[in-house]
Amino acid sequence: MSNVTVIGAQWGDEGKGKIVDWLASRADVVVRFQGGHNAGHTLVVGDQVYKLSLLPSGLVRGKMGVIGNGVVVDPEALLTEIDRVTAQGLNVTPETLKIAESAPLILPVHGALDRAREAARGDRKIGTTGRGIGPAYEDKVARRAIRLCDLAEPETLDWKLDELLLHHNTLLAGLGAPTFEKADLIAHLERLTPRVLPFMAPVADFLESERKAGRRILFEGAQAVMLDVDHGTYPFVTSSNTVASNAGTGSGMGPSAAGFVLGIAKAYTTRVGEGPFPSELHDDVGRRLGERGHEFGTVTGRPRRCGWFDAVLVRHAVRVGGVGGLALTKLDVLDGLEEIRVCVGYELDGEVINRFPPGSAAQTRIKPVYETIEGWADSTKGARSWVDLPAQAVKYVRRIEELVEAPVTLLSTSPERDDTILVRDPFDA
Repeated sequence: MSNVTVIGAQWGDEGKGKIVDWLASRADVVVRFQGGHNAGHTLVVGDQVYKLSLLPSGLVRGKMGVIGNGVVVDPEALLTEIDRVTAQGLNVTPETLKIAESAPLILPVHGALDRAREAARGDRKIGTTGRGIGPAYEDKVARRAIRLCDLAEPETLDWKLDELLLHHNTLLAGLGAPTFEKADLIAHLERLTPRVLPFMAPVADFLESERKAGRRILFEGAQAVMLDVDHGTYPFVTSSNTVASNAGTGSGMGPSAAGFVLGIAKAYTTRVGEGPFPSELHDDVGRRLGERGHEFGTVTGRPRRCGWFDAVLVRHAVRVGGVGGLALTKLDVLDGLEEIRVCVGYELDGEVINRFPPGSAAQTRIKPVYETIEGWADSTKGARSWVDLPAQAVKYVRRIEELVEAPVTLLSTSPERDDTILVRDPFDA
């Protein structure tokens, strides 16, 4: 099978959008299989900048886009995004975008509950986007979710809203937040339904037919492995499984659907929001990384926390994510540094360990163990072959490969889609 799955190998914001856009030229279909509009991919195409949250990045390449059943969809946010990119010249119609019939919907009540609970956490807040993704996934697991197909059955929608509001209004009232009226939610959905339902399609059947026809399918992951609800820095994680093994579950295909797994990692590390970050820098170097890397969240606009490359975390992502090769991005941000550090382990209570501890208290106590590597003075920006790179930059990349136990398959040297060094085409892997 010539499928490829792209996942983040850190805490998100690794530059997946550019890599997916670059790979989409080799694909026939691009599929989102988890997450919601808390994800954010920025694509730079000439003088156009596309900021996507729900839409598969392949639409920028004119490829078929699919939103699978594993994605929680805010219909209002989706339509707003479609209108925005359409104004930029993209063609987003039911002929170019298909949404799974069983995709759970995010309603205004979900966002309200998300924000109310985050406020109630006080100093122990998780750092969610407040967009209702977590509560929507909770409804899915609790079997009370409103799904896209329910919009075509008013009688089903009616009784399911009763059950949903019984739960959510009780929680909102307990948190001292305003509750919701059923009639208001019905009116909200009735306004959106005529525009959303035409995109509904039997996605699993469509993807199976594409597979049988030998089409190349690209699965586009959102967030990253260290935000996976099972394998990340719990509880400071997202509400879905971000690893590649979820590509089949979240799209209606079998377990072999993922194909070659490409993990995306920055040449340093960033994180948005709360949670542990062992290699975080609070000095001039950290500020320099943020400024040179333009480190602000695509969705939230929040400044990203910056630090040295953490090989322990990426090695963990390689193992649990099934990563066959890395796409290393933003190498040029490190240009000009006299020395570069890489986190190769942690010190916990006087003992050196080589894995991230699961306990929240232990996570706050670990200290990074660094290896220092000589930097380089020459620029790597825009390099398109290994011979264009300074020797020390090549040594840095090779050391990362050794530490994370995965080869670098792609190397990105600027936000421009063509400034990429291809070592091995993932579709031919």
